[in-house]
Parts: sequence; structure tokens; C-alpha cells
Amino acid sequence: MEFAVICLCAEWCGTCREYRAGFEALADEFPEMRFRWVDIEDQADEMGDLDVENFPTLLIRRGGDVLFFGTMLPHHGVLKRMLETFAAQSPDESRRYARSAPERLVWQNDADLVGLAAND
Repeated sequence: MEFAVICLCAEWCGTCREYRAGFEALADEFPEMRFRWVDIEDQADEMGDLDVENFPTLLIRRGGDVLFFGTMLPHHGVLKRMLETFAAQSPDESRRYARSAPERLVWQNDADLVGLAAND
């Protein structure tokens, strides 16, 4: 699939447990995107050196381009609006966006982010 939406959470986190049902509901709303739930402890071998400081942490990519990586408020409407925005972009617009800020440029070259995204 062209888009991957990966949520990095932990089973022990109450916010994550509450967030999961809505995250899975969004997967039904965006069937053209692959949604994946990664438990940072149970699947620690996939994390590499990525440091998750707060939950939920989302990784969104389009093809090989990381469009977003970071903590997001646990309100599904925020994620939905972001996904609608990314879906409305052409592949070239997404590629330019992924390289339009220093932080996003770093994401493109982060082996752990690329590796995690490749596992979806």
C-alpha cells in the first residue's frame, strides 16, 4: 500500500489502550492505507534506537517518504484530518513536503524510522 500509518504504543499505557479502538476504526475509514499497531515493548526488536517519549507516537509514510513522526494528541479527529490532508496530496507534493523542513529531512535518513516503516 502507498500509505502506512504506524502507531507506537504500549499495552501498559491507559491512553494507548483507549486510543486503539479509534485507531482501528480509522483503518476502516481509510482502506487504501495500511494501519499497524506496534507495541514498543513486545516488538522492541523492530524499534532499533528509536526513543518514544510519549504516547501515542505516530509514523506516517507515503512510499519511501516519512511524512510525520511524533507524538500526537490522542484525539482521532486530529489524525483523521492529517490523513485526509496527506491523501489529497499528489505523490510529488508529498515528496516535497517530506523534504521541506530540517526535521523532516532528518526523518528521511533515519535508519530506524525507515526500517520500522519497511516492516509494515
